[in-house]
Amino acid sequence: MIKKIGMILLLGLLLLLAACGTSDEEASGSLGVSEDEADHIVGVIQHVEHPSLDEATKGFKNALVDAGLKVYFEDENAQGDAKNNQSIADKFVGDNVDLIFANATPSAQSALNETTEIPIVFTSVTDPVGAGLVASMENPGGNVTGTSDSNPDAIPSTMQLIKDMGYENVGMVYNAGEQNSVTQIDQAKESAEELGLTVKEATVSTSADVKQAAESLVGSVDVFYIITDNTVVSSLESVIMVSESESLPLFVGELDSVKRGGFAAYGFSYYDIGYEAGEKAVQILKGEKTAGEIPATFPQNLVLEINEDAAANMGVELTDELKEKAKLVKTQQEE
Repeated sequence: MIKKIGMILLLGLLLLLAACGTSDEEASGSLGVSEDEADHIVGVIQHVEHPSLDEATKGFKNALVDAGLKVYFEDENAQGDAKNNQSIADKFVGDNVDLIFANATPSAQSALNETTEIPIVFTSVTDPVGAGLVASMENPGGNVTGTSDSNPDAIPSTMQLIKDMGYENVGMVYNAGEQNSVTQIDQAKESAEELGLTVKEATVSTSADVKQAAESLVGSVDVFYIITDNTVVSSLESVIMVSESESLPLFVGELDSVKRGGFAAYGFSYYDIGYEAGEKAVQILKGEKTAGEIPATFPQNLVLEINEDAAANMGVELTDELKEKAKLVKTQQEE
């Protein structure tokens, strides 16, 4: 009898795992066909693994599948390493892929360094012009187009919220080697100066440096504000830990980071900007337009989200006014 029960439990476990596998595959957007069945091969470079970039990649893939294209996705993750980005891009050029999807600024720059002929579609790039990817947003030129993850109102709105809540000193941790981060820090400083706030910085080179950098600002800041810096966001839990232990509200640059435990953000859906990038790729793969003919675009639909759990953990009392202007969410536990 015990043996029979054990077999039933084992069978149930196997069925559960099979169901979970199907769900994960569907959720990841990995719906491409095999290489033998494909009409198009798309090389995917993602700079580092974290929820926002993961969502953007998912959106991109689903856009191509929804358009009815038979695509084989050659997936690669650079794990936050510039050399990996370059070697992956070089590999894709050697494989003569039909299109390169580059998720984040370092990946897009590496792809462009390797080819001016294969079409490149980027997403999660804060400043496409400043990064040297496109001549202009309206007329990219060359072989590159895509979607930015910078809504012009996001940083000023966040800084205004910080001021309205009575804070003055803003701690910002970022990787000075990321072009998108430098651009955002400059924007934050400009907004801070206009509002009479003070920005105090700590820089990192790797995700392993993030916790120590955050701790170095304790005592001199009232809040943390983590922009869409890939290095820091990939280790956001380190900043959350410091924020909670020191009762310092953590403002973040993306809605996915709010759901991970950040206090508040003005943001948008990374899935949406990935999907929009995919729609541009569809036009290219169908031969309707070249990459340089398709305008690069900024995200729309900026919303404010506040994490009620984070507010409690960081000692923030939510006023009725804040509750009315924001969408309230809870921390989503990783499965």
